[in-house]
Amino acid sequence: MKMIGTYTARGVVTEEESEAGLPQKISLFDGKFSTAYRVTSFKIWSTTTISNTNADCVGKLSKNDTGITAPTDFFRADDDNQIAWAVSGFGLDGSNAGQFSESIVDHDNMIVEDLFVYVRAATDGTPVNYLVTMEKYEISDWKGALTMARDKAQG
Repeated sequence: MKMIGTYTARGVVTEEESEAGLPQKISLFDGKFSTAYRVTSFKIWSTTTISNTNADCVGKLSKNDTGITAPTDFFRADDDNQIAWAVSGFGLDGSNAGQFSESIVDHDNMIVEDLFVYVRAATDGTPVNYLVTMEKYEISDWKGALTMARDKAQG
């Protein structure tokens, strides 16, 4: 496996889109099984700040479009589709002022096809920004095909 570059994806997704089963889709598949991506960083932040101590938004990355996710099941480490989770808060009372985004990334991930961004915001309807940094790798065709088949089976 040889690293051949880095890739950054950024954009905005609304909670309504996520709740309706329409997460932000990041298309990565280039038609070849010999390239894959590994997520190295996942950051989120609200387009609007609120003045309380709670997180103003949460987000996750999934290898498959898993559809609507209940708030109680939003963060699931036992779901092999989920590979990164993030929380962002901008409380203005000093407790977490300026806290941008805390995230956890499962670095044992490899994506050949697509990546999906799901979000939830403290204020309904507030759009959430995201920034995903990935490393691009050259892999063998059989490993790419195997990764895609495993991801489809998990989805």
